[in-house]
Amino acid sequence: MHAIILAAGYATRLHPLTKDKPKPLLDVAGRPIIEHIIEKLGQISDVGKIFIVTNDRFERNFTEWLENFDAKKPVEILNDGTSSNDDRLGALGDIHFAISSKEIDDDIIAIAGDNLFELSLTDVHNLFRKRKSNVIVLHDVKDFELARHYGIVEVSDELVVNFEEKPISPKSTLASTGIYFFPKKTIELIKKYIAQGNNPDKTGNFIEWLHKREKVYSYVTDKKWYDIGSLEQLEKANRYYKG
Repeated sequence: MHAIILAAGYATRLHPLTKDKPKPLLDVAGRPIIEHIIEKLGQISDVGKIFIVTNDRFERNFTEWLENFDAKKPVEILNDGTSSNDDRLGALGDIHFAISSKEIDDDIIAIAGDNLFELSLTDVHNLFRKRKSNVIVLHDVKDFELARHYGIVEVSDELVVNFEEKPISPKSTLASTGIYFFPKKTIELIKKYIAQGNNPDKTGNFIEWLHKREKVYSYVTDKKWYDIGSLEQLEKANRYYKG
């Protein structure tokens, strides 16, 4: 199994903090967000290599960070070649880029690089091994107004039956946390989705397409989760992780 951390966004909503620094390298409790994620990935013994997909603007930031980071697993920085919001590949586009450029032919776990979470990835991995199918991690935000800001998922008997990005009228309060486990067989479907010209911007668009073709299981967590999309969320995460 390989891990792909999606870190090629431009985080314009967090300017000026992210004008010259990528969001995953912002500090939370004295450590970059991405180090918290990598620590979590260390819980899964099956993970062989971690690929961090960034862009042309921020590749140097990640390279310099990695030189001073004591990685327990092999980490490689991938530059997707984009330089702005206008030419970005999108989250699913970057997963496809990593798969294609590194010729990945194995199970993968994809994680958004602005994610902070308390759940154990070991528990999710156990479900993934048991089901031998796709698994998406969800968090119940328990507020329909708040749900309008996330990718919202409907579930029936653990299985995903609908996925909608930032719905005006949410049908549930189960939000995608940006953590996806895909078995090796799904790689061909990712390639097919891209080849058909489908929207590569959000991984949720792919999940909505995928669940109609393959089973996608849900893992719902009630542990703390922060999607660092605003200064307010960054400050909340800082307070929580500093204890």
